[in-house]
Amino acid sequence: MKPNPKIIIVGGGAGGLELVTKLGDQLGRKNKAKIILVDRNQSHLWKPLLHEVAAGSLDPDVDALSYLAHARNHYFYFQLGCFTDIDRENKKIKLAAIHDKEGQLLVPERQLDFDILVMALGRVSNDFGTAGVKEHCIFLDSPQQAHRFHEEMLNLFLRNSMQNKPDNKINIVIVGGGATGVELSAELYNTIEQLTNYGFEGLDKKALNVTLVEAGERILPALPVRISTAAHHELTKLGVCVLTQTMVTSADSNGINTQSGEKINADLMVWATGIKAPDFMHQIGGLETNQINQLVVNLTLQTTLDNSIFAIGDCASCPKKGGGFVPPRAQAAHQMATLCYKNIFALLENKDLQEYLYKDHGCLVSLSRFSTVGSLMVNLVHGDIMVKGKIARIIYISLYRMHQIALHGYIKTGLMILVGSINSIIRPRLKLH
Repeated sequence: MKPNPKIIIVGGGAGGLELVTKLGDQLGRKNKAKIILVDRNQSHLWKPLLHEVAAGSLDPDVDALSYLAHARNHYFYFQLGCFTDIDRENKKIKLAAIHDKEGQLLVPERQLDFDILVMALGRVSNDFGTAGVKEHCIFLDSPQQAHRFHEEMLNLFLRNSMQNKPDNKINIVIVGGGATGVELSAELYNTIEQLTNYGFEGLDKKALNVTLVEAGERILPALPVRISTAAHHELTKLGVCVLTQTMVTSADSNGINTQSGEKINADLMVWATGIKAPDFMHQIGGLETNQINQLVVNLTLQTTLDNSIFAIGDCASCPKKGGGFVPPRAQAAHQMATLCYKNIFALLENKDLQEYLYKDHGCLVSLSRFSTVGSLMVNLVHGDIMVKGKIARIIYISLYRMHQIALHGYIKTGLMILVGSINSIIRPRLKLH
């Protein structure tokens, strides 16, 4: 590898940002390499928190991390732009032009040279071609979509409150019984209680009608049955109507239609089932991709057709030792970022690269302030244990703190926790605008 190589990371999600931070601190700081992060957004927000942004429990204006500021603090460069293509022969990536809201050109199309490229673009929702979903449902796969849901939700609650008719119902349908759908369902009941405290008259749990639709036999299918059953019970207690084995065939402006012929009316609809890599990733740069556009990588996280290109996180199709593929989880993105960091050093030093071994540490699901349930992996002999309540909530919060520590270190993260505690006292408990 040539002196002062250019290393580009495309995508500033959990894995991409942790990786570029480490590379900047070790290589960029010592001028041993030029490290560049490319992202279409100007700030980072941990994706598992998007349901809280949607419900208003989290203010992204406070919790989002500026890429430019982070780049300055960690010795890498940030390029704002939408990645569009890879020119593997000339080792360049292409970025689309940037326009303002009026269509005026701000930045023309660009090409950036690379010696090592890491794709960390994450995932988007997969509607499986279901009629009407793109036009009428909100996908919680970006801060912009979460903000859109929040605005429309507040408008619904405000209209219901001003009409002050006890029989009026706010119908919200969430398709997908995975973690996002389950967590958003619970968070909405916290939201309506908080809004009552802020003067939205006539709002209570009875005014909210949340329907969670899952095509499979149970919600949270990736978790053990006892965890799924516990979450189902907690949601039902809150008032959520949980429908399993219910296939959605289409959506329109009034709600969703199911395979059984039933119509479920909705004022607001969320599609939170199915994932894929963005469509433009299909065979991008002539690289191997799977049926959901993920880049196929070997165990070293290098793409199968180009050793100078890595892929990590949800946009990577990585095999697991023993069979199957690595699931799209935040813990997997974190583990991949750590190994990719080591393997980039090995590649620069012409050493053997390590193979990725996925370690499942369990999964936790937050039901807002009402409860937290999940499982933790103990070891291969005893398997997993179920946790719930306050202990589970503490562990759930600690996962985000670990992400913050990876980005900021212990001291700054400690200060951020302190500021967060102060904000919880002086700021509203709900984002009201």
